[in-house]
Formats: sequence, structure tokens, C-alpha cells
Amino acid sequence: MLVPAIEALENAGVRDVAIALDVRTGRHLGDPLTAIDDAVARHGAQVLFLDAQDAVLVRRFSTTRRRHPFDRAGSVREAIAADRRLLGPIRQRASVVIDTSTLTHAALKERIGASFAVESGPRLAVVIVAFGFKYGLPADLDLLFDVRFLHNPNYDADLAPLTGEDSAVAAFIARDPALEPFLDKTADLLAFLLPRYVAEGKTRVTIGIGCTGGRHRSVYVARRLLERFRDDPNVDLAFEARDLRPS
Repeated sequence: MLVPAIEALENAGVRDVAIALDVRTGRHLGDPLTAIDDAVARHGAQVLFLDAQDAVLVRRFSTTRRRHPFDRAGSVREAIAADRRLLGPIRQRASVVIDTSTLTHAALKERIGASFAVESGPRLAVVIVAFGFKYGLPADLDLLFDVRFLHNPNYDADLAPLTGEDSAVAAFIARDPALEPFLDKTADLLAFLLPRYVAEGKTRVTIGIGCTGGRHRSVYVARRLLERFRDDPNVDLAFEARDLRPS
């Protein structure tokens, strides 16, 4: 994940970057918290923290056949828990936290680029993530909207294999009388909140749109919300359908 992170920052116009690698050699690399606090205080640095769900980390270690540095006698999950406790204070200092669990290298580059793009004026990176509650919440949400109240296309045998990207599913959801009022009220709330996030110095907002499986309603609603803010000159929009084709 390091290479796409560096490429994304370069493409975003960021040139002053510090990267810390902890190879767990047993030697102290200095106090990272002091270094981070100093960089933030003196240079206005932003801290990027890449995270992943425990199950994904276990699978990654299994796939690479690498031993976790904290895996001495216990399980990999216990080693990951110990790692999280150690890195917790650094994560708390992060200005941007990205959950890489379901991201490809290309998607990770897009998320990082949107978060750190150098612009002439204040712009807010807005990432709308469609997901399924049955697969758990995305780890880096700022706002969450549950659209499980909408009529579910999954109960229609012809629509179930499709997704919210298909016109037949879109037409089905669009017929729900609750859809347009929800879109109007949600867009109105976001139009109120987003400029205030910018005023507070926030550079990135991740909005979760969740349904049961993350393939129909959440995808369609997320796309509709993206349309509402497509012409807003103060935001950079990105879309992610986390569970569109879950493995």
C-alpha cells in the first residue's frame, strides 16, 4: 500500500512528505508522538493513517506468509490487537484515516489524492461510500445514513442479481414515494454542513450510505446524492461501492 500512497500524494501536488516505517527490529526509532506533535505544531503537517479490518489483516498475513512482529506465542488476532494498542495514540492524531480493507491500489490512490489535493482555494474532499450493514460499517465514516427503509429490490427475483447501477433497479427504487423527500432533506443537511466543515479546517468528509447488502439501494442513493453536488465548486467528489461485488 506504500507505493500507491506515495504516487497519490505526488499526483495531488504534495511535495513535502515524511514517511515513517516501523520494521520492529527491537530498536527504538525515537518517540514518534513527539515527532508528530512537533511537525503538526511547527509546520501544520497532516497525518495520514492507513487502517484495515482485523479479518482483512489476518488474511493478508496468511496470504503473504509473513509472521506478525508481535506474534510470539499467541494468535495473529492477539498480535493485531497488541499492535492496535501501540498505534492507537498515532491514529488519534491522524487528520486523515483511510480503511484500506476493500480498496484496490487505484481506489486507494484516488482516496489519498482527494484528501491531500493542493488547491488554490479551500476545497473539501467528499467521499460517498455505499455499503451493506451485513458486512459491517466502514471504519472511517464521518456521517452515516441508513436507507433500509426504502423498498428492497432484492426481493424481486428479476432484480436481485442486478445492482443499483442498473436501470431496472433504479426505476424500482425511484418509485418508492419516500425516496425524493429523503434525497431533498439529506442534500439540504449536507449543503448546510459541508461549508461549515471547510470553515473549521476539515479537508475530508466520508459519508456512508448503507442498506442491507450494499448492492442495490445504497448504490443508487449514493449516486443520486453525488448528482446533487456534482456542480459544487467547493468540493471534490469521490464514490466507492464497497460491497457491490463482495468476495
